[in-house]
Order: sequence, then C-alpha cells, then structure tokens
Amino acid sequence: MAYLVKEIRKLVGKAIHQYCLIDDGDRILVAVSGGKDSLVMLKLLHERRSRVPIDYELKVVTIDLGYKDGNLESLEEYVEGLGCDYFLQKTQIGPLAHSPRNRENPCFLCARLRRKVIFETAQELGCNKIALGHNRDDIIETFLLNVFFCGEISTMVPHQVLFGGKLSIIRPLSFVEEGKIRAYAKLHDFPEIQDGCPTKGLTRRREIKFLLEEMDKMDRRVKRNIFRALSNVKNEYLLVNGHGGPH
Repeated sequence: MAYLVKEIRKLVGKAIHQYCLIDDGDRILVAVSGGKDSLVMLKLLHERRSRVPIDYELKVVTIDLGYKDGNLESLEEYVEGLGCDYFLQKTQIGPLAHSPRNRENPCFLCARLRRKVIFETAQELGCNKIALGHNRDDIIETFLLNVFFCGEISTMVPHQVLFGGKLSIIRPLSFVEEGKIRAYAKLHDFPEIQDGCPTKGLTRRREIKFLLEEMDKMDRRVKRNIFRALSNVKNEYLLVNGHGGPH
C-alpha cells in the first residue's frame, strides 16, 4: 500500500505542476461533500503543505443540501482535526431540485445552485481558488455525457479560470483513477456520511459509468485511451475551423 500512496501523491503533484494549480499565497476553498474523493483530496492537499516550498491556506466548506444527511458532526471534527477552518452552509437545494416547482433535471439544478453557494462562500472568505474532488473517471464520464447528450466535445478541465482571473476552479485529482482513490480511502479512518439524495445512482452519469465498466472488462486500455485522447486532439480531422474536406 505504500506504493499506492506514493503513486497518488505523484499523480496529484503532476497535475498541480502541469496545470499550475497552486501558487504561493493561495487561499483555497476545498469543497468537501463527505464522499471519498473530496476527503482524499483534502488530506493530500493538507499533507502536501509540509512537503513543498510554497505556502497556501486551506478553508473547507460543506454544502448541506437539506436532506438531513447523517454524521456531518464527525466531518466537522475530522476537518478541524487537520487544523483547517470548516464552514457548513445549510441550504434547501436538494428538496427544491426535486420539487414539482423544478422543471429542469434535478441534478442540473442542484449542481448549479450548489456551485453558486460555493462561489459566494469563496468570495466571503477571500479565497482565490476552489478545489473540487473530480477524478480522472469523472473527466472521462463528463466527456461522454457531453458527446452523447449535449452534442459537444468538452469536459471538465484541471484548471478553470473564472471572472477575469479573480477566481479559479482546480481539480488536483484529475490524473487519479477512481479505483486508486477508493483503495487509498480504505487506508484512512474517514468519517462516513450518509447521502440522502433520492436520485443517487439513478442518473445518466451512472449509466455512462456502467458502460465504461463493461468496456473496461473487454479492454483495460479503453478509459486510459479516452483520457489520452482529450489532450491528443487533431483538429484537421474534426468538422471545425474550416476543416472536414476540400472547399
């Protein structure tokens, strides 16, 4: 397991350096839902502070969606045990997104309102960056979701600059596979948070995840190649910028 820890640290470091995710003096708002991804990200960013020659500050926020999720108290204790400031933002986003008043997809509205609260919290706390726990599998799944259901070639990016450079979203786990994160989480005594979302596991993202799992059984290179393709774009073979055949 020592190899696993070393590998994940290396992949996080690679993402940070390749995409310039963290600079000296950054105040980073770490969005922690209580899931394995965000908790692993928080632990790695916290530990990294003692090993790198730059100084950055971590603030932690959890958005209470109004489902009465259990064990949030233990999450607060865990975060404060790391020496990080913890902020719990109570909302009714979840019930609103699933109410008859919402004519949109519940996940779409929930994500949009949740991000709005995170942006507002970052502004209130003077944070210039927001760290989200999306991993390599999330990036691959988002790419396929956008191709299949939105008709566009796009996905999450490791470093997204917003509002004219006043705020950035960073994803330090961009190079880390979900399976490695799950294995790493088992090595640590993270608090277990009960997710009360009524549509959990019933989303298009779950369908895409199942599709990828089936393809992975046939060829273990599939997900790796999809991820590689996202930075290996050949515009001359796409129907953009005047390409796609002779004029």
